[in-house]
Amino acid sequence: MSRRLTGILLIAFVVAVACSYLVFRLVGNRLGSAQHRVTPVVAAAGNIKLGSVLRDVDLTTIDISGALPQGAILKPADVIGRGVIADIYSGEPILESRLAPKGSGGGLAATIPDGMRACAVKVDEVVGVAGFATPGMRVDVLISGNPPGTTVASQQGSQVRTLLQNIQVLSAGTDIQRDAEGKPQQAQVVNLLVSPQQAEALSLASNQTKIQLVLRNPLDTKVAKTGGTDVAQLYGAPNLPVAPHAVPRVQRTPAPSRVFLIEVFNGSKKTEAKFASHEVKK
Repeated sequence: MSRRLTGILLIAFVVAVACSYLVFRLVGNRLGSAQHRVTPVVAAAGNIKLGSVLRDVDLTTIDISGALPQGAILKPADVIGRGVIADIYSGEPILESRLAPKGSGGGLAATIPDGMRACAVKVDEVVGVAGFATPGMRVDVLISGNPPGTTVASQQGSQVRTLLQNIQVLSAGTDIQRDAEGKPQQAQVVNLLVSPQQAEALSLASNQTKIQLVLRNPLDTKVAKTGGTDVAQLYGAPNLPVAPHAVPRVQRTPAPSRVFLIEVFNGSKKTEAKFASHEVKK
């Protein structure tokens, strides 16, 4: 092989190595910049409770590499003054789905969807399912009392019926706001998310009957068909004494006795004698 050909091959090899190195560095830099590219997003500086209105002190920023979560907010000015409709924990990015629309304020009203209502039901610890009716859970509403037209001393007694089923609890046990000392305000009410028609029925039931909440599985959305229960059904059908069937007594009239007439002639004198049938037998 001539020196000229050897030189050409050597030069071509060097050029190929240089080009491969340049391409490797260029692609590596682009991949590295894509992997390490971070975006600052707005996050919670501390735990933020449902119903709170966001302030400057509640916000911070964190860097997220790669794709951003859906609904992430980049500017703090976009969230200041908006209400929180779900609990946000410290360091968690603030998403649009956790905030109420602009101008709606905070508190419980900001968590109510369009077309729905929040109806407060007064309960005690037992009626409130012993504290297990927490926000987000699903309950059934039972009412108990005496239906119209019946009295307390009636045979059936009080009745229990299922008024509403699969109702979401908005707040329960304690108020969503806090007092001046930062402690929860005790409020023996449960706020239920209902439609306007359900709110009317629930308001009437609160004044006329006693209300009981029944906890249900949130995944169970079936509506059960129930006919209600009364006191008579709890103790079974009453065993009322049955009056014996009176058999009418037939008054038997004794058959009239047969009378025999006997005429006796003694010369020109005539006499008559009457005898009954039993006397004849004797």
